[in-house]
Amino acid sequence: MGSFSIWHWLIVLLVVILIFGTKKLRNMGSDLGGAMKGFKEGMRSEPEVSKDDIHKQVEQGGQTIEGEVKDKSHTNA
Repeated sequence: MGSFSIWHWLIVLLVVILIFGTKKLRNMGSDLGGAMKGFKEGMRSEPEVSKDDIHKQVEQGGQTIEGEVKDKSHTNA
């Protein structure tokens, strides 16, 4: 009762291809690859903003507002 041999895996692969078809398996593979690519791009850290960039924004009319949240309660009236 050890691990499966190569023949077992080939039979499983053949059954999966017969059930789903090659086009559906190809679409599932490309969808999975696209999802992984999107995940990798999302995990990359955003570039840090330097002080020079902030000063340029202020000079061009950009405004930075700093504040602090005191209470985070929502009231439904």
